[in-house]
Amino acid sequence: MDPLLEHQLSINRRQFFGHSGLRVGGVALAGLLARDAFAKAGGSVHPGLPEFPHLPQKAKRLIYLHMNGAPSQLDLWDYKPQLKEHFDKDLPESIRNGQRITTMTSGQARFPVAPSLFQFAQHGRCGRWVSELLPYTSQVVDEIAVLKSVSTTAINHDPACTFVMTGSEIPGKPSIGSWISYGLGSLNNDLPSFVVLTPRSAGGQALFTRMWSSGFLPTKHTGVALRSAGDPVLFIQNPPGVNASDRRVMLDALSKLNAANHQGIGDPDILARTAQYEMAFRMQASVPDLVDLSNESKATLELYGKEATDPGTFTHSVLLARRMVERGVRVVQILHRGWDQHNNLPKDIERQCKQTDQACAALLLDLKMRGLLEDTLVVWGGEFGRTVYSQGTLTQTNYGRDHHPRCFSIWLAGAGVKPGISYGETDDFSYNVVQSPVHLSELNATILHLMGVDHRQFTFKFQGLDQRLTGVEERRVIREILA
Repeated sequence: MDPLLEHQLSINRRQFFGHSGLRVGGVALAGLLARDAFAKAGGSVHPGLPEFPHLPQKAKRLIYLHMNGAPSQLDLWDYKPQLKEHFDKDLPESIRNGQRITTMTSGQARFPVAPSLFQFAQHGRCGRWVSELLPYTSQVVDEIAVLKSVSTTAINHDPACTFVMTGSEIPGKPSIGSWISYGLGSLNNDLPSFVVLTPRSAGGQALFTRMWSSGFLPTKHTGVALRSAGDPVLFIQNPPGVNASDRRVMLDALSKLNAANHQGIGDPDILARTAQYEMAFRMQASVPDLVDLSNESKATLELYGKEATDPGTFTHSVLLARRMVERGVRVVQILHRGWDQHNNLPKDIERQCKQTDQACAALLLDLKMRGLLEDTLVVWGGEFGRTVYSQGTLTQTNYGRDHHPRCFSIWLAGAGVKPGISYGETDDFSYNVVQSPVHLSELNATILHLMGVDHRQFTFKFQGLDQRLTGVEERRVIREILA
């Protein structure tokens, strides 16, 4: 039987009045049960699953800094001084070993090696080699763990970005933020558990909502994207002539009608819609306070840099991220575009680093000063790496780099992460992993582990399968980087 069709057929005067008494009683019972569940959940309007967390939680919150377009590991973290001896020489076939390359360079007659133009120096007590492009991040390397041996399966941006955020190249799967929101619930009642920020940029790859979608999970776990200009959330404010008390009465009445509708049909999206209406009402008060930086000290604003008060910039977004986790937002995802540098890389990557470096370092320092770093996990990285050979013409002052999924660098800091370490190694050309490989699904397994979730037990039945963020293959937690 089709429940929707049955419901439509039953809606007539005789059926409505014949069942109204029972339905009103059901609505009243639903209200009582909802209040009871609310009390048992410790007052949370968005509780997690009852058996969660599986493990002791090192991290209660996650800030994911996604550098969309793929930063060059060779020019930032993976120091290869010996490459200067190979300038403009062909990449040895023994290194490339027949690996697939994109159509953007497959037609090149040569694959000339392009050493980084930028100077590297050792920093911190750990002695980490860091590019001159990251003068601020180099000052906090003792707080971070650099993974230099990460790999992925996708070689083009769209599937690679989909994979890094959902664990699958196939669109339609839930994002990591949605999985965490679904499993662990919210730490606050007035803001979404999962928020997304997309700072403005001069260009770059398109950002698709699938990167923060809830996929087959309930829609209330989709990331709420705050706008970079104007109202942070469209249509959240009441229209002229409607005040907060009027809106409250309307929502309460709508909630009762939706509860009755859900009792008759059983569609879970009805309850999800009710929860979203309620969250929108609460956000009418919480969002203006969130974006009001008037109570931030001068020292804090100077720590982040001159763009801290400029809405839509990466710096402003990172400061908002700190304010969000401070208020109990479970997951904040910031996607910064423009890192796809197939040509003119030296000039373009320098611009990107100037936009992001100070804010990333400030975030770690700010979180630590406020006692939040000990239970907040920060992740920085792109969707894949870049090739050691130049795409297009190579000169002494310019080069480009193509996509490279075989190895790239990601760093983590904060809750449960061993600080000041480097994990994994690549070969002399930063082309292949030669020590301690890390697949992106293993990174996701590790993130979940730090959040107190066993990725093997975290499943959702969909299309007859027990779906999970880390896929069907066996993936391990990277325990070597855990404190």
